[in-house]
Amino acid sequence: MPKPTHDLYAAALTCLLTTDPEQKISLASQLQQAWLAGEVVRSLPTAPVQTIAVPGRPAKPELVLPKQMKQRKLHHLEGRIALLHAVAHIEFNAINLALDAVYRFREMPDAYYSDWLQVAAEEAYHFNLVRSRLRELGADYGDLPAHNGLWEHALKTDHDVLVRMALVPRVLEARGLDVTPPMMERLHEVGDSVTAEVLAIILRDEVGHVRMGSYWYRYCCELRGLEPESTFRQLLREVLQAPVRGPFYTEGRLQAGFSAQELKQLQELEANWLVEISV
Repeated sequence: MPKPTHDLYAAALTCLLTTDPEQKISLASQLQQAWLAGEVVRSLPTAPVQTIAVPGRPAKPELVLPKQMKQRKLHHLEGRIALLHAVAHIEFNAINLALDAVYRFREMPDAYYSDWLQVAAEEAYHFNLVRSRLRELGADYGDLPAHNGLWEHALKTDHDVLVRMALVPRVLEARGLDVTPPMMERLHEVGDSVTAEVLAIILRDEVGHVRMGSYWYRYCCELRGLEPESTFRQLLREVLQAPVRGPFYTEGRLQAGFSAQELKQLQELEANWLVEISV
């Protein structure tokens, strides 16, 4: 007998709207496995794509403005807990962002959905790793406030897969590549090699996620006859309305699909932007 099949987009939406973290983790992994096994398929849509103003998330953490987030030093336990909590929140949002990329954009090749279902499953794995470490340190996800900046970028880019691929993987996730090695170094300095190793696993996988974003961004540019690097800088100005912040983790960004020339141009763009702001 043939295997029962379910609609990919409906399944992705169900997982996206799931609020319980443990259930979302399980569903994300199951959805990737079901896709690879041919148990979910891309059906013709029966309902229009929804704008997801609020994705599935638990009642805690409380969401506050970024400027209300307290900065804590890593040589204190509470500082390391705050860092892990922030990373857990990023990873939880990243599950939703990957699922939304599957649910929202319906005209891409099958390989696109394979990639972003893989990302969703890996982000779920990352969240579980970080949450486990938080619990080892006597805390849990939801104990501290967090901000909603990541999902705000999802809403800014929900109209166009090219814009999404440009400004979520190649800006938000790529920024994670830049800041993680210094954090790992500092954690080793304060004697928390266990947390540093958790971040090392995440860094390894995030290079691949940004590389997927770069690939599908360039795929979309080629379809539309656009030059990728100049188009990216234009999107930074017109949609994000901000430059890519440095300093860059050059090795990681090169592995993730940025060219050396592009990195140089992005550094120049940031410098020029700072001059414009100060005038």
